[in-house]
Amino acid sequence: MDKQIVDDFIHLALSEDVGDGDHTSLATIPAGTQGKAKLLVKDTGVLAGVELAQEIFLIVDSQLKINTYINDGASIKPGDVVFEVQGSVHSILKAERLVLNCMQRMSGIATKTREVCDLLKGTNARVLDTRKTTPGLRYLEKWAVQIGGGVNHRFGLYDMILIKDNHVDYSGGVKQAIYNAQDYLREQNKRLPIEIEVRNLDELNEALEAGGIDRIMLDNFNLSNLKQAVDIIAGRYATEASGGITADTIADYAACGVDYISVGALTHSVKSLDLSLKAVKE
Repeated sequence: MDKQIVDDFIHLALSEDVGDGDHTSLATIPAGTQGKAKLLVKDTGVLAGVELAQEIFLIVDSQLKINTYINDGASIKPGDVVFEVQGSVHSILKAERLVLNCMQRMSGIATKTREVCDLLKGTNARVLDTRKTTPGLRYLEKWAVQIGGGVNHRFGLYDMILIKDNHVDYSGGVKQAIYNAQDYLREQNKRLPIEIEVRNLDELNEALEAGGIDRIMLDNFNLSNLKQAVDIIAGRYATEASGGITADTIADYAACGVDYISVGALTHSVKSLDLSLKAVKE
């Protein structure tokens, strides 16, 4: 967990949610009321966001006590209790929605990622996420992919040179785009990996002729062409398959011998897991 990124997110999210006060809790519950709540699982999947929840409670009220029973990455089922939190009821309720929103979303992503990873068992391919994330939540969503067993692709526009179709078209072709990128890195004295997206075997051959790259993304290749492309590359560069790959077809793509398969659906269209924070009556 990058504490700076996470804490900045928590403070911003609390400001958005709480404003000048949780007036419902302040109006209905006497000041100083102490209590306990449990995080109850109401769905089946992979748990993610426990470490984040602990940090949320800590920032809301450092006096809250949390007993954790299930950790990130564990398989969960309805009826499981993930943790109990005890202390000021006002503080628990202030943190409740942020904890649930994050954990439900992250657990949904971790669950989907684990399902895809299971489909790749027996192959050498690993699943990658993409930048198709919710603005402001990218760190949390990519964290959830890791918890589910996936691999993070670049985090943003700044940590990798990823030459995609529009870059190729605007710069005048695959070779020219690669040469421009190499010149730029030399001029800026930067060391960033270079990945090139190719749309067909002709563009692949151009990329191989240019050289000086780290990974080749084979975009929207059918299975026959993908296998041919992997054979042509012959291990000289890491390979990534992308574009329109579903749960029904991903094992076939992996069998072609690619190193990575990128799946935007890990983060852009997952179903959140059903979790609930319930008061414990004593």
